Amino acid sequence: MWPLAIVQALLLLALAPLMAGISRVARARMHSRVGPGIGQEYRDIFKLLKRQTIAPEASGLVFRSMPFLLIGCLLIIASALPVLTLASPLPALGDLITVIYLFAVGRFLFIIAGLDTGSTFTGIGASREAVLGVLVEPILLLGLWVAALIAGSTNLGNISLTVAHWPLASTLPLLLALLACAFATFIEMGKLPFDMAEAEQELQEGPLTEYSGAALGIVKWGMSLKQLVVLQMFLGLFIPFGQASSATPVALLIALLLCLLKLLVAIVLVALIENSVARLRFLKTSRTTWAGFGLAFLALVSWLVAG
Repeated sequence: MWPLAIVQALLLLALAPLMAGISRVARARMHSRVGPGIGQEYRDIFKLLKRQTIAPEASGLVFRSMPFLLIGCLLIIASALPVLTLASPLPALGDLITVIYLFAVGRFLFIIAGLDTGSTFTGIGASREAVLGVLVEPILLLGLWVAALIAGSTNLGNISLTVAHWPLASTLPLLLALLACAFATFIEMGKLPFDMAEAEQELQEGPLTEYSGAALGIVKWGMSLKQLVVLQMFLGLFIPFGQASSATPVALLIALLLCLLKLLVAIVLVALIENSVARLRFLKTSRTTWAGFGLAFLALVSWLVAG
């Protein structure tokens, strides 16, 4: 199924700026303002790709290669996710532990690129990104691990198939794992109150401060792709309804339409939640993330009790 893996990875790459534009338009409408058009993300990225890239004198190979490596890691993850089918198109890569490590590699590259500039400002932004990863990744990992325990496999396709048939005996741990992963997914997407996606002057976006021109355009594309990949991973594993059980053309077409519908509904819902909360002080982030870890831990405990 490697052709399907390539197609769905390129599809997510092409749709990433569109979904980011829909999110911006939805927030603007909720604020009772016009805001940018749906295609503004494409226009911004293509404009940046035509401009010259300027790198700090102290930067090295890590800083220059990070945009391409980030896109590469995300495309590998996108090719292994159950997007149109319940099964992973690439079973060898579609393993829970492999995917989590690839996400960690992408975050590591983002952090190291900020440190590689030699700038104090980007260094502080990189340290904040590292702290956020330490707070959020255990929630996502534990929630997904509970789903893997229920499925009896770390293969993403098996988890998706198990959730699609929804084992009634494991309803409570599965619901708690779903809520924990939804919480972690929201944070990983860089939404309020944990982050302000368009505020590059903020310390949270400090690692991007020194990027310009085509490199900045690729990074922006990569950040949009990360949001879409994280969201699709959650939808593909915990809300797999509508995904095809066979790779026939008709089944894949129906699955594609339902996939786009699920993504659209999820993005509007995320925008609604984001619009309903205020910015959170970074020092209070750890207190809030404990709630998500508590949900994931309760999911594990309830699975142990039920077993």
